[in-house]
Amino acid sequence: MSLIKAPPLPLVFLLMIHGGFSDDADRGVSYSPSHICALKNSSVIMSCTYTYPTEYEIEKVFWTKTKDNEDPPDLSEDPEYSQRIQYLGDNKQKICTIRLSHVTLKDSHEYYFRFITNECQCSRGYTGVPGVTLTVTDLQVESPERVTEGDSVRLTCKSSCTLTDRATFIWYRNSQPLTERRDRNNELLLQSVRREDAGRYSCAVHGHNHISPAVQLNVTYPPKSVSVSISPSGEIVSGDSVTLNCSSDSNPPAEIYWYKGGTFVGSGRIYRISKISSDDSGEYKCRSINEHGEKYSDAVTLNVMYPPKSVSVSISPSGEIVSGDSVTLSCSSDSNPPAEISWFKGGTFVGSGRIHRISKIRSDDSGEYKCRSINEHGEKYSDAVTLNVMYPPKSVSVSISPSGEIVSGDSVTLNCSSDSNPPAEISWFKGGMFVGSGRIFNISKISSDDSGEYKCKARNRHGEKYSDAVTLNVMYPPRNVSVLINGSGEIVSGDSVTLICSSDSNPPALNFSWFKENESSAVGSGQSFSALQSGRFYCQAHNQHGSQRSDAVTVTVHHGDGINVIVITASSGGLFIFIIIIIIFIIAMGTPPLPRMGLGPRQVCGKPKHSLHMGSSESWLSYA
Repeated sequence: MSLIKAPPLPLVFLLMIHGGFSDDADRGVSYSPSHICALKNSSVIMSCTYTYPTEYEIEKVFWTKTKDNEDPPDLSEDPEYSQRIQYLGDNKQKICTIRLSHVTLKDSHEYYFRFITNECQCSRGYTGVPGVTLTVTDLQVESPERVTEGDSVRLTCKSSCTLTDRATFIWYRNSQPLTERRDRNNELLLQSVRREDAGRYSCAVHGHNHISPAVQLNVTYPPKSVSVSISPSGEIVSGDSVTLNCSSDSNPPAEIYWYKGGTFVGSGRIYRISKISSDDSGEYKCRSINEHGEKYSDAVTLNVMYPPKSVSVSISPSGEIVSGDSVTLSCSSDSNPPAEISWFKGGTFVGSGRIHRISKIRSDDSGEYKCRSINEHGEKYSDAVTLNVMYPPKSVSVSISPSGEIVSGDSVTLNCSSDSNPPAEISWFKGGMFVGSGRIFNISKISSDDSGEYKCKARNRHGEKYSDAVTLNVMYPPRNVSVLINGSGEIVSGDSVTLICSSDSNPPALNFSWFKENESSAVGSGQSFSALQSGRFYCQAHNQHGSQRSDAVTVTVHHGDGINVIVITASSGGLFIFIIIIIIFIIAMGTPPLPRMGLGPRQVCGKPKHSLHMGSSESWLSYA
């Protein structure tokens, strides 16, 4: 083999030789040590020296893995070794040391040094047996698969053989060196292990690049750092889809349960609410639980925004409301954010705010009230409520139908109008006399007797009130038409007697006509008439509603020297005969007129003159 002077080595195992000589006293190979435990991927120095008789010369030296003397293979010519083996020997010094780099597990074997001298062909080759036994080892970390937080744990960096050189061990967690854990002990002690100690642990020997395969240390612990996040994180409006996520640090992973208030609502790390509504508002929290314990998150508030709903109005006091009371209307509205409240009577705005107060309420305040609740998400009106204010009668009045002139025989209706709550009972009075009840007072075929002042009284449990009186003025045509006699003194031929026409009518008769019986044409007009001749006379009274004639009266003029007598009679029957008898009796007796029977003295031409008035027939007797 070629002899190459090796450069200074960085870091190798220095292997000291113990024995290993051949049986020949003058030939032999010594290896120090004869057993080497080397770390995988490290460089190994196999130190050796040899002896041979000085009368010979060395023709070839090499290392081999075969102790057979029959042409063993040279490692320097083996492709697996040629690039990794370096001869460090010196034939003059009889040093046969080599360095084998990047050793692998396959390199574990017994190696031999062989030299060939220029002796006779049969015995010139010599192999140092036994050789150097190389064991290449890997590093393995031993640890429990799972520990619980708070426990003590021991990790061991193990090899299949004891490393030849005393090593300093280095520990790694998650590929990061634990500088505080460098020592000559191949054990790593973690006292009161924490969850932060969990990870992948590996070990190495200081000065070597080889790191053991990592072993996972699993630290179990109860849940901690439990919290809830809400998505979306901004304002949530009814109808949105909302996701609640429970974050929990635990080992093993915890089971998650969800609560709204104290009520269980679901499980799993994610809790979704699609088309959220106001009913979903509230405080939510999750419970994280595993075999080591449990922990609740802090509560988070799910504040769902929504337009007004369930808008209603309540009235206080809730019973009967009487004018003068104080009344409060309250608007109840469910909305988020809280709504602004407006009040309406009918369609008219009357105020704002959740409370609408009316002090000393009046009948004018009666009506339908509703409130409007509005926020940025919408608006809603309440149903209308009726404010029914009770009050005593007022504005009591009477109307007459027909409203114009009323004529006897007409049908007349008196209507009592009254503003009251509850509706009033109506009573009717003519003058001070009760004449009927009910809002309507009907008079069919009215007569003059129905004329007068009428009023109604409206009464309910809160009070009473009379209307102003109205006058019922019944128009009717003349009736009870009669003739009255007006005259004085003694009537002689050429004198006259005055007749006066009397009648009952409304309006009063203004047109009067006088007639002589059996004549078609009027003989006079006006309320009075002067009769100049004998005959039967009557009057006729007129107004716009009709006319009526009186009974006829008889006027008689007598011509004589002594006594001129005018006899006036209303009829030609027995009364007339009676009057003639009286006249004859008076003439025969030649006595003054009787003082009784309605006779009164009248003076005509200085002589006593008497007249006789008898009853309603209005007959007048004149004598001289």
